Amino acid sequence: MSSKEMTLNAAATPLRHRLFDFLYKWGMLITVALLIAGFGLASDSFLEPNNIINILRSIAIVTVIAVGVSVSLTVGGFDLSVGSTASLANALVISLFVWYGMNSVEAIALTLALCTLIGLFNAFLIVILRIPDMLATLATLFIIQGVAMTYSFGGSITENMVMPSGDMAEGAIPAGFGLLGQVPVIVIIMLVVTAAAQLALSLTTHGRRMYALGGNPEAARLSGIRTTRYRVLAYVIASLLAGLGGILLASRIGSSQVNAGGGYLMDAVAAAWIGLSLAGSGKPNALGTLVGAVLLGVLQNGLVMLSVPYYAMDIIKGLVLALALAMTYVQRR
Repeated sequence: MSSKEMTLNAAATPLRHRLFDFLYKWGMLITVALLIAGFGLASDSFLEPNNIINILRSIAIVTVIAVGVSVSLTVGGFDLSVGSTASLANALVISLFVWYGMNSVEAIALTLALCTLIGLFNAFLIVILRIPDMLATLATLFIIQGVAMTYSFGGSITENMVMPSGDMAEGAIPAGFGLLGQVPVIVIIMLVVTAAAQLALSLTTHGRRMYALGGNPEAARLSGIRTTRYRVLAYVIASLLAGLGGILLASRIGSSQVNAGGGYLMDAVAAAWIGLSLAGSGKPNALGTLVGAVLLGVLQNGLVMLSVPYYAMDIIKGLVLALALAMTYVQRR
C-alpha cells in the first residue's frame, strides 16, 4: 500500500466514526424530521394546526405510560404490566363516578392509590421472590387484566348503564373530569410528567442512584445505595404513571372499555426503548421517550392521512422503526 493510500484511509476512518457518532446521537431526531417533511409533502393537510393538535393528543397517553416504563428501565428492570394497569385504572375511575357517585378528586386519588398497590405487588415478586422482572410483570399483566375484566363484569362501564342486578347506575361523570383528556390540558400533563421525570433522573441524587443501580447493581449495593428501596420506588412510579395514563384515557373517551389500555403497551415500550439513544445518552430518559412517542404518533397519523390500509400499517411502522433504530444503534467497526 502506498503512502498516499495510507493517508486517505487514515483520514476516512475518523470521518466514518464521526458519522456513526452523529447518527447515534441524533438519528432519532433526523428520522422524526424526515417523516414530518415526507408526510407534509405527501399530504396538504398534514401540517395543519388541527392535525398537529391531533398528533399531540394521540401521543399524550402513550408518553405518560412510556415514561413509567423508562423509570423501570433505569434500575435495570422492565414493566410489562403497564397496559393492564392502565385498563384497570380506566375501569376504576369511571366506576367510582358511575357506581358510587364520587367527585373527581376522590376518584382519581383512590384510583392512583390502588395503582400504587400494583407497583408494590410487582416489587414483591421481583425484589422479594426474585422472579425475573419480565416474567413477573408478564404474570401481573394477566392478573390485572383479569381483575379489570372481572370488576367491570366483562363489559363497558358507562353512565346510565344497567347493572347485573337489573338496577340502573345513577352516578354521573363530572364535567370537569372530561377536561383532563382534552387539549391543551392533556398535552400540558404530558409535558409536566416528562419534564419532572427528566429533571428528577438527571439532576437529583435519587435519579443518579437509580442509574447507578441499573448500570451495575452489585457496585451500587457496595457503595451504600439502598438498592431494594430504589427498585421498589421504580415499579411504584411505573404503576402510578400507567394509572395516570388510564385516567387520562377515561377522561378522553368518557367511559371504560374492555382492556382499553392494552393497546398502549407496545407503543409505550417502543417509545421507552427508542428514547435510550437520544443525544447518545445510552440510558433511559424521559425526553428521549417523548421523542420516541412523537415518532410513533407522526408515523401513525401520516399513514392514516395517506389512506394506507390498516392491515399494512404494522409493516410500514415496523420498517421505519427498524430504520430509525439502525441509524442509532449501528456499531462502529
